[in-house]
Amino acid sequence: MANPEKTKALLDAGVHFGHLTRKWHPNMAPYIFMERNGIHIIDLHKTQAKLEDAQRALTKIAASGRKILFVATKKQGKEIVAEFAAEANMPYITERWAGGMLTNFVTIRKAIKKMANIDKMKADGTFETLSKRERLQVDRQRAKLEKNLGSIADMSRLPAAIFVVDVLREHIAVEEARKLNIPVFAMVDTNSDPLLVDFPIPANDDASKSISIIMSEVTTAIKEGLSQRKNEKEKAGNEKVAKKAAKVATND
Repeated sequence: MANPEKTKALLDAGVHFGHLTRKWHPNMAPYIFMERNGIHIIDLHKTQAKLEDAQRALTKIAASGRKILFVATKKQGKEIVAEFAAEANMPYITERWAGGMLTNFVTIRKAIKKMANIDKMKADGTFETLSKRERLQVDRQRAKLEKNLGSIADMSRLPAAIFVVDVLREHIAVEEARKLNIPVFAMVDTNSDPLLVDFPIPANDDASKSISIIMSEVTTAIKEGLSQRKNEKEKAGNEKVAKKAAKVATND
């Protein structure tokens, strides 16, 4: 059952505003409530239901200790997604999506290793032995790598899922994930095909307020999963200590 308070919050954020009717994708029909002044209006009850489905799945993934990669290169969502993803300790791509980011992950890992090697050079003093011109070139290379790969530097393996803002803009990321059977979560506007996504969330993917409220809900679910994992680890640790203490007491 829809939560009236959440419905109002989504409404106030403009999540219901779709695209012009002439730009719609027919597969979005089940999620469209009505047409108003030539614009499709998204059914927020459907949005809530799909958002809850996505949240449950994301909580499970986070609780398992696996990573969710966030992708949003459009101007309206870059900073918002970077902020929320960082809060949830998840990797994100907000600059250009490099083709093969998923399907050619070995090459991406090499680039990340190159960035780590430069950092090591700076830490052990090797960097200072280079000429001024060489240092400048290395710094430029490091800056470029940081811009494109900085947020995924700690991603040692493929993500368990990706979350996308704007399926059309990030179609390469979606295609790569689908090719590798990586679940795709996404904000899907009325001009996009929800069938390309495992967990579509019908929503306005152009307005910053809309992106922000969906990201807030999504990362809250991820944080809940991380909290569950932390509690389970602490519980297992306490049980281990208790068993060890009991064994020592028995031997005494």
